[in-house]
Amino acid sequence: MRYCVKCVMPDTRPGIKFNEKGVCSACQAYENRKNIDWEKRYKELETLCEKYRGMNGNSYDCAIAVSGGKDSHYQVYLMKEVMKMNPVLFSVEDNFEMTEAGKHNLKNISEEFGCNIISLKPDIKTQKILMRYTFETYGQPTWFIDRLIYTYPLIMALKFNTPLLVYGENVSYEYGGNGDEETYSAKEQINNGVASNIDYDELYRLDGINEKVLSMTFAPPKEEMDGLEPVYVSYFRPWNSHANYLFARRRGFHDLEHEWDRSHHIENYDQIDSRAYLVHPWMKYPKFGHASATDYAARYVRYGLMTREEAIEQVRLHDSRLDSKCIKDFCDFLGYSEKEFWEIVDKFYNRDLFIKNELGEWELKNPIWKGNC
Repeated sequence: MRYCVKCVMPDTRPGIKFNEKGVCSACQAYENRKNIDWEKRYKELETLCEKYRGMNGNSYDCAIAVSGGKDSHYQVYLMKEVMKMNPVLFSVEDNFEMTEAGKHNLKNISEEFGCNIISLKPDIKTQKILMRYTFETYGQPTWFIDRLIYTYPLIMALKFNTPLLVYGENVSYEYGGNGDEETYSAKEQINNGVASNIDYDELYRLDGINEKVLSMTFAPPKEEMDGLEPVYVSYFRPWNSHANYLFARRRGFHDLEHEWDRSHHIENYDQIDSRAYLVHPWMKYPKFGHASATDYAARYVRYGLMTREEAIEQVRLHDSRLDSKCIKDFCDFLGYSEKEFWEIVDKFYNRDLFIKNELGEWELKNPIWKGNC
């Protein structure tokens, strides 16, 4: 593993690129912000909103894909209060037991900004079948949920005649990944690899899985997609996860303070809706040698909130330590014992990156805290 010389991101992150100086593409993108005319970009957003404002009379004139989190609060504020649009909000619930903060935040975003939220609660039977299969086969337990998060807003935007569909950040560009083009258009987001890498013909071989139960996971056909204008807010406004959190907190957003101190995170405000869901993003660790602690430590270095040395220590302390509450909720939902859970996880450890120590624990061969760059 090789690590960015500016932050702590390894070159094993899918799709990330390093330049000849050893700087990752996410740090390069962040550095490039100083060359952007943000006032001009803001005016572009205003022009875009003017194109659609009031297009359906007194009904909705745009849609926003939300989870209820800190970024959702900022997106809704920007479109409703600053751009004076009339948005409808679309969300997907994962059927897991929610945290108290998660329950509060989805309600708060509606009450604080006066917006209707239309949520999809997926078929639990199908979810359990697919979760077990994609976890055991690919180490991607929430593929079904993540796929719906991509497709459901597209489907609903067409139904409500709200072509302007608003997303938060362009993850591939902001943090490094496949399809890291700097663009306002989110049309290609569905192909970024997060939930586009499993063959449907393979899934149809499972008992109870067919085109009918998966119908909502299909993106609209191209001729219909051409009528949509999905956009990333991060193209028009300088995106900062921590700044969004500070803003959202002032508007009633609750973090996990006093509720849950997660062992594998270094912050208490990102992806806080449910515990079981967090198994999926943590599965990056055995596959690629990094997880949520690395993700946020890298951002904090870019934001100037942490030195690289401080970030390295946070990664050392937290990245590998999947929280026990996540495991319990996940196993309870799917009917695994914790022994079965760890046996499945064990087979996904990348032997090129990890070795077992004398205690039977997986250790990185080249961790960043041992001076590897």
